[in-house]
Amino acid sequence: MQSKTIKTTYWISTGLFSLLMLMDGFGGVTRQQAGIDVLNHLGYPVYLLTIAGIAKFLGVIAVLQTRFHAIKEWAYAGFAFNFILAFASRAFVGDGGIEVVAPIIALGIMFIPYFFWKKYEEIKASDFRTQKKFPQ
Repeated sequence: MQSKTIKTTYWISTGLFSLLMLMDGFGGVTRQQAGIDVLNHLGYPVYLLTIAGIAKFLGVIAVLQTRFHAIKEWAYAGFAFNFILAFASRAFVGDGGIEVVAPIIALGIMFIPYFFWKKYEEIKASDFRTQKKFPQ
């Protein structure tokens, strides 16, 4: 795959994933009724919506920034934990079908921008090393 394709795929997938997480975070911060119903069904306190919503906003900022790689890595880890715990919560209360599968699908979607971020960073590092060895 060419570097321009990797860069384009990275930014498009990151933008779409970030938009999804922003919408989900907004729903949590504004305590939408659907979120309240889910938390009640799972047995969690409703204030968790606000905490998770703010965490998603911060995670989106971390994923979109390009300077601090460790913070971006931790943001992806936080999203992964969120999806895995959502899957486990749904499974433990006996939900089935799409309710259990949806968090795993979201986790798979999250790995697309993560994978292309890593590929993009490899290309940037390779280009940097090449420029250092053979200055023009």
